[in-house]
Amino acid sequence: MITTGLALPRRTFLRGLGATVALPFLDAMTPAFATAATPVTRVAFIYTANGVIMQDWTPTAEGTGFLFPKTLAPVEPFRDRLLVMSGLAHRNGEALGDGPGDHARAGASWLTGVHPKKTQGADIRNGRSVDQMLADEIGQTTPLPSLELGLEDVRMVGGCDSGYSCAYSNTISWASPTTPLPYENNPRRVFERLFGDGETTDPAARAVHARQNRSLLDFVVDDAHRLQVRLGAGDRRKLGDYLDSVREVERRIQNAERQERVDLPPVDRPEGVPPTFEEHVRLMSDLVTIAFQADLTRVVSVMYSREGGNRTYRSIGVPDAHHGLSHHQNDPVRMAQLQKIDQHHVAMLAYFLGKLQDAPDEDGSLLDNAIVLYGSSLSDSNAHTHDNLPALIAGGGSGMLRGGRHLRYPEGTPMTNLFLTLLDRMGVQRGHVGDSTGQITHLGTL
Repeated sequence: MITTGLALPRRTFLRGLGATVALPFLDAMTPAFATAATPVTRVAFIYTANGVIMQDWTPTAEGTGFLFPKTLAPVEPFRDRLLVMSGLAHRNGEALGDGPGDHARAGASWLTGVHPKKTQGADIRNGRSVDQMLADEIGQTTPLPSLELGLEDVRMVGGCDSGYSCAYSNTISWASPTTPLPYENNPRRVFERLFGDGETTDPAARAVHARQNRSLLDFVVDDAHRLQVRLGAGDRRKLGDYLDSVREVERRIQNAERQERVDLPPVDRPEGVPPTFEEHVRLMSDLVTIAFQADLTRVVSVMYSREGGNRTYRSIGVPDAHHGLSHHQNDPVRMAQLQKIDQHHVAMLAYFLGKLQDAPDEDGSLLDNAIVLYGSSLSDSNAHTHDNLPALIAGGGSGMLRGGRHLRYPEGTPMTNLFLTLLDRMGVQRGHVGDSTGQITHLGTL
């Protein structure tokens, strides 16, 4: 890192006509002769629903040098930044006398480790999710303490699974045991949360703004030019690349909105916006990367799919519904179809990891300083099992994690032991998380 006599505040904004754009970390934000700052750790929790085909997920060998199974093949380029974890469980996702409803319990328990109350009414009760525990501590200095995202239209009231409220299936983030946090699935609204002026939420005012033909960056271009002439060559390149990324995301959102207005045959109309799953998840991944770069938030949760969701994946040759395929009854054909979905979701994760790896940070890349937990709260979807869950961690965690390994823990080790350990490594002290019984070992050098 080259430091200069110019010392910009860590959170610097370009401004113009009410629009603001937060900047990524630039060398000019480190004063000359200053000691290196402690890297900022960002955390993302990414959920894939309906279980996975575990035989194509789990490496056969432990430790280093393991072969990547078919489902995990898309993330092999990030081997040195990956921890594949086996043996973790969510016992509170099991029935425990409550009968059917494993999908609802899976979604509800993934980040809480708590057995949700079986109800379809307003008297829902779960636990506080680990992302919100982190937001309390590391999210209070950012404009958005946390960001909750998803890729499907959902509802939060009524019943969705065998007597369980839809709130349990359709979010993984809980501000309190009685307060689920609905996710945002519309990239336009996410973009506005990140870059809007924040002065009004009036729909009429937003409609006027949406009709304006000028890009957000057009409003701040003069401020950007004034800043660029004061920066070194490296910072000018970083700033140019970052602003190009913002403009490209904005352009893709506008294109998606134009496509959404086109009438499509109802049978082929995909769920969510933009019109394809792949475009949607990549756009959300780009928005998260920009939010991390500009330090607009440090905690994000993303649901690639929801429990019981029946999206189809025609782009990869899977016309059958996801949830229906998860009840495969050990039919090899149906299992092969489900495995394609599993692998496709991992490929979307690989796209996100690539964006983080390419984004420079204070020390290394965003991936070097990130913790990305990817997984599900169901393993064998056909049997609705909540043990030996699929889980992997990507990123260096600002030096807290040592990747390139498959770690196998004793069967039945609570997933919440992992959460408790991560919280502790990040300086967030909690006596327990859900049903945790202690911390786990071997995540890194600490």
